[in-house]
Amino acid sequence: MASRRGSQKSRGDGNKYSVLLPTYNERENLPLIVWLLVKYFSESGYDYEIIVIDDGSPDGTLEVAQQLQQIYGEDKILLRPRKSKLGLGTAYIHGIKHATGNFVFIMDADLSHHPKFIPEFIEKQRQGGYDVVAGTRYRGDGGVYGWDLRRKLISRGANFVTQVLLRPGASDLTGSFRLYKKEVLESLVSCCVSKGYVFQMEMIVRARQLKYTIGEVPITFVDRVYGESKLGGNEIVSFLKGLLTLFATT
Repeated sequence: MASRRGSQKSRGDGNKYSVLLPTYNERENLPLIVWLLVKYFSESGYDYEIIVIDDGSPDGTLEVAQQLQQIYGEDKILLRPRKSKLGLGTAYIHGIKHATGNFVFIMDADLSHHPKFIPEFIEKQRQGGYDVVAGTRYRGDGGVYGWDLRRKLISRGANFVTQVLLRPGASDLTGSFRLYKKEVLESLVSCCVSKGYVFQMEMIVRARQLKYTIGEVPITFVDRVYGESKLGGNEIVSFLKGLLTLFATT
């Protein structure tokens, strides 16, 4: 099948955007999220690359990624797999090493984050010159769809407690749809010590400590359609431990 590279419009802002997509068992979701990313970047005319960081998925996610690379081109789809599941923070460290953009998007590959918001992130950054632009479920038109009442209450409660304890200067600490200046992301990752879901929270707290500017874009978060959620009891316990650690050390 022919490459889609020729469909990209020539207009843009002179920047290049690298999208880091850590994956684990996302073979059903990956084709659609990549198609949507290509669609919105191409329609907006922005230069981009999508870096797939697969952690040894047993479901064949990497093989699907290889097929997508053939469709869209090796300059647009970069495959940087790892042999095993090593954690979100290390996935970003690994991905940054291969990113050639001066801006970096991080987002989930399970369709929870819709690429239609990407132009809004870019415009927000350009308007304010922000170091970080974070997607928020808790301001403006932001929201969550597909969660039952229990999970919504847990999310709201966790965010409220986090706001009270850490006062981070951002409304959504646990979200993972963000745009960073590349050098800012490198700086933050180098000083973060958390793993898993606490990592995203620490990134915002460290950004505040280091006086980086943070803008926000309201987004809608949609619970995954395909595959299993990676959030369980162990992750919740780890989150609480990480929250207390950050409170004690920041």
